[in-house]
Order: sequence, then structure tokens, then C-alpha cells
Amino acid sequence: MSFRGFQKSVVRAPQTFKSRFNIGEQTKDAVYSDSERRFQELETETKKLHDESKKYFDAINGMLNHQIEFSKAMTERDHKRIDYDRHRTTLKKLQDKKERSAKDEKALWKAEGDTETATQEFNYFNDLLKEELPKLFALEREFIQPLFQSFYYMQLNVFYTLHEKMQSCDIGYFDLTRDIEEAFHAKRGDIQEQAEALSIVKFKTTGQRRPPKYGRPALEGPRTQGLLTAGPSSSSPSVPTTSKPLARIGYTPTGQASADSESQPPPPYSPGSPGLQAMAAAKGKPPPPKPKPSRFSAVPVAETVTALYDYDAQAEGDLSFRTGDVIEIITRTKNENEWWTGKLNGKQGQFPGNYVQTSS
Repeated sequence: MSFRGFQKSVVRAPQTFKSRFNIGEQTKDAVYSDSERRFQELETETKKLHDESKKYFDAINGMLNHQIEFSKAMTERDHKRIDYDRHRTTLKKLQDKKERSAKDEKALWKAEGDTETATQEFNYFNDLLKEELPKLFALEREFIQPLFQSFYYMQLNVFYTLHEKMQSCDIGYFDLTRDIEEAFHAKRGDIQEQAEALSIVKFKTTGQRRPPKYGRPALEGPRTQGLLTAGPSSSSPSVPTTSKPLARIGYTPTGQASADSESQPPPPYSPGSPGLQAMAAAKGKPPPPKPKPSRFSAVPVAETVTALYDYDAQAEGDLSFRTGDVIEIITRTKNENEWWTGKLNGKQGQFPGNYVQTSS
């Protein structure tokens, strides 16, 4: 403590004495007092945990140090064994020599002494380890086995408590005696089959182009007068059975011809067919704008297109329009049989490219 701190302690001593014996007026805060009490309890438990952990680590370190001494003894035993084998081999070599000189006799006497010393040292370490190691194993087994038993019973109590709590959560809806996978399949039923049978799911997974709501027949050859519109047929309200996109009436774009070079063209349609006349009469819409020339570039660059047919949105994100509406192009592809993105009356959406005609 510094001298200044000592001075402050002396100045505070009278008030500290009064506070200790509850004399005079004192400032108290119930919330802070409770927090201080809880902190002191936490500090006490932490110190207790630290002391217990220190005792445990000291015991473990002592055991490790004890094992290190055993390891050193085992290493020394290996060295003595090598010396013992070396001296014994030298002695045997000199003993097997038939004619020995004075120098050989001196070496033989020295080898006998070294062999005897090496034998005593090796036997000492060998017998010591053979006697002490089983005792070490017994002591460690007596220490580790109860430790594992304690861990086992601790985990058993935890799992038993969890089991009891989960049993109280049985509401009758779940059968806890059945296998989890079997119960899941039983609860699910045929929901997956019903979901996979939906056409919208097949559309989403296959990624194919959505068929138009109203089919239109394709006409062969160039048109010279007007543009015949095809309205919804009362006799066939369903989607056309062919999955091949219909070509625009009056011409066949070069881009489409290159894209469908391997597929066959749609069947020809006679202008005098009663089915088409009936559809045109039933529609009763004003004539479409003037058709484009029969020959034009494969990918015309245009900002707007004119609707040739009525189209009602079939899914979320589609753009509805009527014949003659001018649609602003947002994004488009070279193939008119694909879906384009446009904007009409402030609403943006997708629409089939073969329902419109590029503006001149």
C-alpha cells in the first residue's frame, strides 16, 4: 500500500468502525446489497472450484511425475541390458578361443569382471521393475475405476431425469414406444405422393415452359391480308396436348427454325377450317394490327411489342394483356417460343413471346 493510500485508510477508519458496528446513519441500497451478496456467493464458489481443481491437478501431476521416474528406470534398464549382452558376447568370444596369449588372458579377466558387474546391474533394474510395475497398475486401477463409475452414475442420473421429464410431456399425439422413422412415415401418409402429383410441382422441377392457356393453330405460307386471331374454344377449354410451342401465324422466324432444326414442324392448318372460323366468330375481337413482312432479321431489336391475342395470367408473376395492347419489353430472348418479361400499365411480369408481335 502506498503512503497516500495509508493516509486515506486512517481518515476512513472512524466511519469504517461505525459501519462495522451499525452506528450512526448509513446509506443502504437493497438492489445493490442483493447483487453484492450474490457476487460474494459466486466468488466463494469459484474459489472453492479453483481449490478443488488445484488439488486434482496436483494429484495428477504427482502421478505423472511418478510415472516419469518409472520411465527413466525402464530406459536405464534397457541400457543395462545392452551392456550385459555386449560384455557377455565379448566374454564368450574370449572363452571359445583355443590358444590364448598373455594379452588374451588379461582381456579375459577384465571381460569376466565387466560381465559380472553388468549382470548385477541389469538384474537389479529388471527385478525392480517387475516387482513395482504390477503395484503401479493396481493403484491406477483402484483410482481410475471408481472415477469412471462416478462418471457413469452421473450420466445415468442425467439421462434418468431427462427420461422422467419427457414422460411427463406425453400428450397422446405421439407414440413414444414406436420407432421414430416408422412413426414419421405413419404420420406423413401419402402427402408426398399427393404433392408430387401436382402439375405445378412438376413444372417447377422440370423447368419446362408453361403451356399457353389458349392454343393457336399454325398456318403455312405467308399471309397477304389481315391476321386471323384465335380465341378460346368452347369445345376444348383445356391446354393443348402438344408440348411443342406453336409458331406465330403468318411466318416462321429464322431463330425458331435454327433452334428446332431437329424437330418436325407443326401440322398445316387450312384457313377454311370450320373450327378456326368458329373460334374467330366466337371471339368477336377487333382485327389485330398490320402484320410484319414475311422476311426480317432473326433477332429484331425493339423496345415494344404489340399483343396479337388475349392472355390471362396463369400463375403469380405473369402479365395479363388484351389484343392490341402495346407492351414494353424488359428482357427477351432470341426465341419467340420462350417467356419474355415486359411491362404494361405499370405492372411487370412474364408472358409468352409468341403471343406478341414486335412493333415496327
